[in-house]
Amino acid sequence: MVSATRPDRADTEGAGGRTSEPGTTPASGTPSDPGSDGAALHRPAGGRLKDGVDRFRTLLRSIARSWRRSLQFRTVVATMLLTSVSFVAVGGFLSNQIASALYDERFDQFSAEARSALTSTKAVFRDSSATDRDTTSRLVFDSVNALVGSRTNAPRQAMLVPITAGEGLFIPTTVSQDGATAGMFPDDLQQAVAAGQDVYWAPITIPVTENGEPDAPGIAFGTQVQLPPERSPYALYVYYDLSSMQATLDSIHGVLWLVGVVLLLVIGGVTWYVTRSVVLPVGHAASVSEKLAAGQLQERMEVTGEDEVARLGASFNRMAASLQDQITQLAQLSQMQQRFVSDVSHELRTPLTTVRMAAEVLHDARDEFNPVNKRSAEILFDQVERFQALLADLLEISRFDAGAAVLEAESVDVVQLVQHAIDGARPLAERLGTELSIVSTESRCIVDADGRRIDRILRNLIVNALEHGEARPVEVHIACNPEAVAVAVRDHGIGMTPLEASRVFDRFWRADPARARTTGGSGLGLSIATEDARLHGAWLEAWGLPGEGACFRLTLPRHQGSVLMSSPLALPPGAVRDRTGSAGEPRHGASHEAGDGTREDTGATTRESSATQ
Repeated sequence: MVSATRPDRADTEGAGGRTSEPGTTPASGTPSDPGSDGAALHRPAGGRLKDGVDRFRTLLRSIARSWRRSLQFRTVVATMLLTSVSFVAVGGFLSNQIASALYDERFDQFSAEARSALTSTKAVFRDSSATDRDTTSRLVFDSVNALVGSRTNAPRQAMLVPITAGEGLFIPTTVSQDGATAGMFPDDLQQAVAAGQDVYWAPITIPVTENGEPDAPGIAFGTQVQLPPERSPYALYVYYDLSSMQATLDSIHGVLWLVGVVLLLVIGGVTWYVTRSVVLPVGHAASVSEKLAAGQLQERMEVTGEDEVARLGASFNRMAASLQDQITQLAQLSQMQQRFVSDVSHELRTPLTTVRMAAEVLHDARDEFNPVNKRSAEILFDQVERFQALLADLLEISRFDAGAAVLEAESVDVVQLVQHAIDGARPLAERLGTELSIVSTESRCIVDADGRRIDRILRNLIVNALEHGEARPVEVHIACNPEAVAVAVRDHGIGMTPLEASRVFDRFWRADPARARTTGGSGLGLSIATEDARLHGAWLEAWGLPGEGACFRLTLPRHQGSVLMSSPLALPPGAVRDRTGSAGEPRHGASHEAGDGTREDTGATTRESSATQ
């Protein structure tokens, strides 16, 4: 048997699709009653569309946030997506195999039946002795009706169609089913039947079946016959209604989809339960860790069972207990050290005062001593004075450690404080041969601050600059804006390496412990300055380069309680300003203020003190 077309069997399967008849409206497309939603009639369509887009974007943001923050959500979603892909692949393969098996079996059966029926009818027409129109019409009518099959799974119908027009063709198109037309047969099938004598087939779509179903799938077989008496050529077709087969295939598809959805939900639920049993303890551990980091050292995980998660919880609790013990011991040791320093400092004040008085007496009478005793009296006086300064610094540090330091803020003029600190350091500058000057265009810079503590910071910075300036000029820069006041002490001496600048505010730290000092000192000056700056919510920063000097910048808020966002001075002074309009840093600068108000370190050459440090 030669076929006019041999399409993929999926075409036959797909022929079972349902569409609405022209002129009808699907149920889903039925317009609502205009009066049922009066509010919707007054709302523009663009507004409803925008609301829908906003809700969709909100949903996407919520899903993205859950995907980033929830391991359980990612695991469940990924599992369901991969399972869905697997189900689609397996379901498609099974559906194709079932459709192919069902179609091949029916096709072979229909092909044999149609070939036999068409061949027999063709022989009847060939052997007929009809000589008039009525006899031929009765013969055609009986033959077409004889081709009708009534099997329930695939009813068969027949149709006789003229191939060409002519005077001898007087039998019109004859059909066995109402509503069937010759237009439902494909053109290639009609052309094959008109040109050949074999039996041809093609898939078709039946407009209306006996049950009234529209656009049902079917398969048609056709051959050319000749009607008596003129032996005029006609096309004789038989076609089978495959709607019952399509319904069976649709039912199988529905079962596959239902089973797939149920299995997908079951797998999603199982995945959720399994991951929850693992993620829940991990989340609890994360919560306990955050509480431990916040200082709640008594927090512990709940441990149940003997599995891996339980062992993890037990190990975590042991680690937390060990950390709590160590932190408690360190806190107690720190308190003991602070108490010891405070107690010793206070206990040393009385005997040190007595020793100082005796040293002063000996120092005043040193001219009566021999040279050796005279030098001894001078050394004793200097060292007792240095010891007393160290004791004062230790007492101040102990007050900071105990939280007893109190800020007594009032309106002060930073320019006057700088001048007072310079006047106090002038004798040292003259002894070292260093030029000490103020570089500023400001005549007054009023801030709310503790004048005693600011004066101590400035004196410490200026004295350090003089000691390390190697007799080169030292400048004190002053600048202010509506939010802040800055003072920068710049020297051009030995400078600092990045490592030294990062440790310059540590207690008792010196860049060169073996270097001789001209004025002595306790090594606590910059540490005390840092604590004083912290009380003010100020910044105290350091910059330095070996051989190019160093610079310390103090930035104070104009009003207590305000947060610093930038400094009026660059570090060191003279550097370019950044794009935010605040003082920026040079290539080797220590830090800069970010555009969003936060401060960023750009190297290891910075050490700062602020209220948020």
